[in-house]
Amino acid sequence: MHISFQVDTEQGSRQLDTDIHTLIVAGWAGRDHAAIEHHIEELAALGISRPSAVPLYYRIASNQLTQASQVQVVGPDSSGEVETFVFAADGELYVSIASDHTDRKLEAHSVALSKQACVKPVASSAWRLADVADYWDELVIRSYIEENGEQLLYQEGALASLRTPQDLIAGYANGAAILADGSGMTCGTVAAIGGIRPSHSFTMELFDSRRQRTLRHHYTVEVLPEVA
Repeated sequence: MHISFQVDTEQGSRQLDTDIHTLIVAGWAGRDHAAIEHHIEELAALGISRPSAVPLYYRIASNQLTQASQVQVVGPDSSGEVETFVFAADGELYVSIASDHTDRKLEAHSVALSKQACVKPVASSAWRLADVADYWDELVIRSYIEENGEQLLYQEGALASLRTPQDLIAGYANGAAILADGSGMTCGTVAAIGGIRPSHSFTMELFDSRRQRTLRHHYTVEVLPEVA
């Protein structure tokens, strides 16, 4: 999947064009066991079985990545999840923001299939991971949904609550310190405020308080009819 990012560095901005051929969703990526258990229970309320291991790595077809501002899903039961998106290009790691958009009805049958069934929106801007690695835990992910015409905070949490990209990469790549070029991984999410629910509008952010900058992406959801 060919995607482009505007990479912001201390030296200025540049465009990075890359091909992602390996897409991984790192699930159950919390650093705190209590937080993981909370998310497991949150999903259990929707009839979703406990994971076989934590973290768990789901392979997703790379053509499911999109930078579009509108996505299409079948049926009304899907919702977004804000996650950092770490990818490798030219021997270096970069970080952006993505949504692990998931079909919640299908998730009760198969988590892997529910993730594959939905596209994964990703922002068009990124940072060098090396520029934020020293204070990674201070970065904050958040998302907003629209309900009854109002924008509501849906998720918010510091990355200190999640495993670091280096830890997740090592778990996936048998101890390797870096992903292979052309690989991208979403690195876990935080709990939904008020419970998991769908919305036709999803806005996600990664906030860097030290440099007062934000990676942001907004997309809307078009629901296609579920016919039998």
